[in-house]
Amino acid sequence: MKKTDIIRLKQVDHIMSEAALLKELSHPFIVNLCATFQDSKRLYLILEYVPGGELFSFLRRERKISDDSARFYASEIVLALDYLHQKDIAYRDLKPENLLLSRSGHLKITDFGFAKKVDGRTWTLCGTPEYLAPEIIQSKGHGKSVDWWALGILIYEMLAGYPPYYEENPLGIYQKILRGHIDWPHFFDSRARELISKLLKPDPTQRLGCLRNGAEDVANEAWFAKVDWQSVLDRFIPAPFFPPVAHPGDSSNFDEYEEEDEEAEASTGSVKLEDNARFERFGPVKDDEDRSVFLKTAIADVSSPSGADKPPASNEAGEGDSSKPTKASPPAL
Repeated sequence: MKKTDIIRLKQVDHIMSEAALLKELSHPFIVNLCATFQDSKRLYLILEYVPGGELFSFLRRERKISDDSARFYASEIVLALDYLHQKDIAYRDLKPENLLLSRSGHLKITDFGFAKKVDGRTWTLCGTPEYLAPEIIQSKGHGKSVDWWALGILIYEMLAGYPPYYEENPLGIYQKILRGHIDWPHFFDSRARELISKLLKPDPTQRLGCLRNGAEDVANEAWFAKVDWQSVLDRFIPAPFFPPVAHPGDSSNFDEYEEEDEEAEASTGSVKLEDNARFERFGPVKDDEDRSVFLKTAIADVSSPSGADKPPASNEAGEGDSSKPTKASPPAL
């Protein structure tokens, strides 16, 4: 990321906050930060590479998925949100585009640009229109409750093939969200409908996940009744979809984009000394030679098989297995 662009767009505090949050996190369903450093012109975030592409791409191909598949992804998100909320972090941008699939099909939450430590309420308008909670739209102040609302939207979209509140323009979407009416497809499981209804309570004080027992209430919903939460955390539940990945650096599951040409690279301006001081806490400064070595080491670490997912294992009480239902236990980590 160019320092001049970050300063021009007034995103210094934003970038510094994102890097600081990522340094705190270590969870199976969250993309890991491997390193941060900088040179005279840029900041570098070295993130774990997740080669399976976005859940969004998978949903776009499939249109809608089964209850078992949606439950697989939702259970991993519940554990990740519980972990973040225990650290007083509101993620605030849950959507299929920000959910990556690992080589073995498990989820990794990425893009913490909107994530924030929240002690009480915050008033920033941020997020994706279809996934915004009413309290964000109404500028009433919001907290971690918005993540449980977004989970309800996501589960509905996975099962139906489209979000519950949709219009051609954001204003129309906001009006539908505030109106609160949901059209339920006839094929929805009654337990899924009950769960989603509780997650989409307009009043955050009544919303599932925001009550006294927090994420435990979500885990104990009937739709999750057969989920063995420890097996979910250990990634022992086989994924419903295995992305085609030929090798650790395979990028075929992502859209191609144009890289910056050499002329634009050379024209990147230097940063004033006083502005550079604002990035002091971001990470160590590397000159061109150090940067090259550092990058090679970081990339090698990210690509190392030792950091890969655990392989899928047989599941004695997995999703879709009605012979051995396991009562949902609190997703405490």
